[in-house]
Amino acid sequence: MLEQRKEPVTLKGKLGDWRAITIKFSGAVIPREREVSFKGAMFAAYPGDLVFSKIDARNGAIGLIPNEIPKAIVTSEYPIFIPKPDKLRPVYLRRLLQAAHFRADLQSKASGTSGRKRITPEGFLSLSVPIPSLPEQDELIARYSAALNEAASKEQEANAIEQAGWQAFESALGVEPPPLLPDRPVFIAHLTDLDRWSHEGILDAIVRANAHEKNGAVPEMTLGEVIADLANGWSPKCLDRPAMPEEWGVLKVGAVSFGEFNEAENKALPSHRKPKSELEVHKGDVLISRANVMRLVGACAIVRETRPRLMLCDKIFRVIFRAHSRIDAEFLSEVMKLPTVRQQIEAKVTGTSPTMKNISKPSLMGLRFPVPQGPGGSETQRKLVASLKSVHEIAKSLRKQAQQLRIAAWETFESALFEAPEMVEN
Repeated sequence: MLEQRKEPVTLKGKLGDWRAITIKFSGAVIPREREVSFKGAMFAAYPGDLVFSKIDARNGAIGLIPNEIPKAIVTSEYPIFIPKPDKLRPVYLRRLLQAAHFRADLQSKASGTSGRKRITPEGFLSLSVPIPSLPEQDELIARYSAALNEAASKEQEANAIEQAGWQAFESALGVEPPPLLPDRPVFIAHLTDLDRWSHEGILDAIVRANAHEKNGAVPEMTLGEVIADLANGWSPKCLDRPAMPEEWGVLKVGAVSFGEFNEAENKALPSHRKPKSELEVHKGDVLISRANVMRLVGACAIVRETRPRLMLCDKIFRVIFRAHSRIDAEFLSEVMKLPTVRQQIEAKVTGTSPTMKNISKPSLMGLRFPVPQGPGGSETQRKLVASLKSVHEIAKSLRKQAQQLRIAAWETFESALFEAPEMVEN
């Protein structure tokens, strides 16, 4: 099915039109970011050629030269092969190289000392692989592609639903014009609280949740006006590993970076250090990062569940609510994501390092955002959040369906491939 290409290239100085490449363990072939100086013989590869790394092929470094790289150049450590067009479709070959059965067989061809095992061209060419007829390859790929397209469609729908829901949330608070309703209603799911979900239903539910505020602007307040305080933690020198269940740990800033609390982002407290139990995080805590890269400074997350014996670090604030707070914890976690709030945060960060910016407690306490108040204000906040949560759940369900489609499509493809009776040598 393959012929080895051995086309020497003589370089004089710079690479010119030639592009040096690297092969990722995913099989992606990409240009090297920097020009490198090579020693020894160089060889040409062109779009559609199969190329692999002798030492890393068993880890997945095997793929096809993409059309975006018209003239690739490699060393002798990267054997090159030309697929026979009357036997192999490139897209079929690309999927075949990703199959678990193929990877396992490829592993078996590695030879050499431990840690330096290589795949030789001869070993590679001795592999037996399933090669259906061209029409059968086309049919396999068509079915697989159709499933991928259906999965992509569900993800696009999830993104549209989430974007519409968020725009409606902003509109209800008066920080965004009301979103345009889509031309086509789309049935999404059946929920216990609504008989039918569509784009229109989602937007209407959220905007109606704050209907009594429509005739007047939602009042803006500072964070300092609606909470009692922000308390941060402690960052002793910790072990370079997560805490075991019986150990105390200190949260890392990554525990809140993406808007969801992640208890796995912690480091173990050395056994000789006495923990500060008053810094232990608990279910229901609202946490805000005070230091991170620019886009993650001020990230906010609610602790919905957590293992015991995890403490705040000094780069994370815990929100201390007033006894009769005028802001709901869930509402605060969502309103901190408003673009208008993000703009305030990013305008107030300090620090010269691009990888670690900071925001002070006074700057956070001075953030302004709309907070429904007055009779029913707390209920309005809860309704807005409940509607937004419903949108997130629908989007999450659609993304889960998309993932399941991809997994099932790949399993079907592999089964059809390696249950085929005919196996031929390369």
